Amino acid sequence: MSEELHVAGIVVHVYPARIEHVTRALARLSGAQIHAAAPDGRLVVTLESSSARAAADCIDAIQRLEGVLSCALVYQHSEPLEAMMEEISIEDHAPRVY
Repeated sequence: MSEELHVAGIVVHVYPARIEHVTRALARLSGAQIHAAAPDGRLVVTLESSSARAAADCIDAIQRLEGVLSCALVYQHSEPLEAMMEEISIEDHAPRVY
């Protein structure tokens, strides 16, 4: 069985007063990256993991962080790691003009 790469997009809603605490905790989670943070406590986060179970475990850990109100999965994708590392030529995917 080949290795897989799982990417999950989540929205984390945090008490505004706890944003700094939660963002520091997320920075320590392997595979987690914060892409946007709003002053009202919404965070856009991606998780990269080796399995769906690992991604779910990470989401569970985020939900248990002090100050987190909710954590919602909005996107999930997985495929073999070798396919994700394959170089793709622009010519192979350029739109055709007829």
